[in-house]
Amino acid sequence: MKVRKVIERDFPGLGARIKQHREADRRSLIQLCAEIDMTPANWYKIENEETKVLPLETLQKIESVLGLDLGVNLDG
Repeated sequence: MKVRKVIERDFPGLGARIKQHREADRRSLIQLCAEIDMTPANWYKIENEETKVLPLETLQKIESVLGLDLGVNLDG
């Protein structure tokens, strides 16, 4: 048996915040993407908020590679 819980919330400006932290990082976008197995095109879509729904797992990978917590909380 499976149980599924789906929560979606808006986080305006999240893409811009990711871009700001990426640009402050000394590594290139290609290096960052290689570390989390993501294409640069996908990363740019996230930064430009062209991605309609960002999976939490992907956000956590971005936070991990950049060494930060963007404060996204889906619990409350």
